[in-house]
Amino acid sequence: MKTFLAKKETVERKWYVIDAKDQVLGRLSVKIANILRGRNKPTYTPHVDTGDFVVVINADKIALTGKKEEQKSYMFYSGYVGGEKHLSVAQMQERQPDFVVKHAVKGMLPKNRLARKMLTKLKVYAGESHPHEAQNPEVISL
Repeated sequence: MKTFLAKKETVERKWYVIDAKDQVLGRLSVKIANILRGRNKPTYTPHVDTGDFVVVINADKIALTGKKEEQKSYMFYSGYVGGEKHLSVAQMQERQPDFVVKHAVKGMLPKNRLARKMLTKLKVYAGESHPHEAQNPEVISL
């Protein structure tokens, strides 16, 4: 029996909606990353983007364990001397609630061109509503 290898042209993509309310960030990110890569499908092929689209709602209500809300920080550097900024998770959720989820998922994908393409299939929204109703997304309860 020959080994099946998926081709880019034959991949069928589905849309999923995930409610992030009171979900632990790391555990949720693993599940999102696996769907983006296509690891939940029997046709998974590592060198082909076989993943599906994921819409995450309520990103501003995500949960973190322990004291990560205050202690975990994101570092940004402007390129100038003294241009280094550190923002905690609580501050980032006020400014950009979608960044926290996107950053966590990005860290769980491989570091290559294919992963950057996979990340474009992730849509994160702070509130309950999203503009992807026309795609008839399937709701996943994790």
